[in-house]
Amino acid sequence: MASDLSVILPRVLIVSRRTLRKNKFVDFVGEYHLDLIVGYGAAPVIIPRVTGVHRLLESFEPIHGVLLCEGEDIDPSRYEAEHSGLSPEEFEEIRRLHASDTAIDKEKDSIELGLAKLCLERNIPYLGICRGSQVLNVACGGTLYQDIGKELQKKRPQCERVVHIDYDNYDGHRHVVKVLPNTPLNHWFQESLDGEKMEILVNSYHHQGVKILAQRFVPMAFAPDGLIEGFYDPDAYNPEEGKFIMGLQFHPERMRRSDSDEFDYPGCPYAYQEFVKAVIAYQKRVNGSTASPPKPLQLDKEMEKRRKIIVRSFSIAKDMYTTGRGMNSSKESELKAGAEFLEFEHSTELATREQVEANGGDGEERVFVFPETKDERGERKSSKELNDENVSGAVVGAHVFLPHDGTDLLGNSRPKTSWHCQRF
Repeated sequence: MASDLSVILPRVLIVSRRTLRKNKFVDFVGEYHLDLIVGYGAAPVIIPRVTGVHRLLESFEPIHGVLLCEGEDIDPSRYEAEHSGLSPEEFEEIRRLHASDTAIDKEKDSIELGLAKLCLERNIPYLGICRGSQVLNVACGGTLYQDIGKELQKKRPQCERVVHIDYDNYDGHRHVVKVLPNTPLNHWFQESLDGEKMEILVNSYHHQGVKILAQRFVPMAFAPDGLIEGFYDPDAYNPEEGKFIMGLQFHPERMRRSDSDEFDYPGCPYAYQEFVKAVIAYQKRVNGSTASPPKPLQLDKEMEKRRKIIVRSFSIAKDMYTTGRGMNSSKESELKAGAEFLEFEHSTELATREQVEANGGDGEERVFVFPETKDERGERKSSKELNDENVSGAVVGAHVFLPHDGTDLLGNSRPKTSWHCQRF
């Protein structure tokens, strides 16, 4: 059963993150992501972050969805970072405060930006979490704050400033976001939203964020300091039809109660649920699997009996030809079926050749067809529709040997042809 599921389930690509463990690089992906993808019915495929993988993305086909999540800061050269206005001293302070994030990983950038652009070109479902949302925005021409604290917070009054990362309370830290109406986030968290404030508390693990949102996207939520906490493409959002392009700056998969796997809100897993729903629909669409597979033509008992007689007839004829023995009178009745088949074939060939010549052809191409039969519903079946698979090799695949003297299997005279052996 497991092997069948591995073929049936749609594939979601997830790029690993590299870390140093015992003086060696190790690739990893958070299990919360994997649990949710598997739980909702897709197969996660981890793309290793190793040198050169960005040139091998086609090797991971078929791709039915892409989930990009945490990681280091995106290389500033990928967007308009020269306008940040930060001094060298400020950059040094940023690197000191966020040492684990500011180590640029250009290979991961190349892999993930390549996947994001592939999703946008093919309309493959895409869910970006944290860094993954930033990758999506950059891939579409948007820009990022290189550091929210230095570029955004200092422009805001104290009452609007937000702590977007708290290393002392890493998983427990939360801040408010305001959810916009008529968006997927609004729908997912509807029962948890205050009717007037439209606010929920989200976790936060980042020092960068969306500065200029790419034109194709629409915001879904804002932090009090004005930072966009979620966005999507409304023209590419319809999970039932396999459409899903979205970025979330927070981590809904990690919004869980302390010492528990219980989510903060019932809506937390919905991003993954709807994403996988889109992935499944996308797979069905590209595979054409929504249509019922055609039923194979089944031979009835009479047709199967006839097939065996004809094949037996050809077998006897082959033996006569290869051994040079004359015809045994006891075999004459068995040879008759093959002879009748060849007579039908020959008459059909002559008619076809005349038609080809009438249409300007040379008439030399030999055409083999089967006698007219009926399908399982009793309807007439064109002989051209019968092939190797749907008639179980009725005469297909049998070698037919004809004597050079122009006689048929029963020794009767027939027009000579330029061949003595043909494979049906």
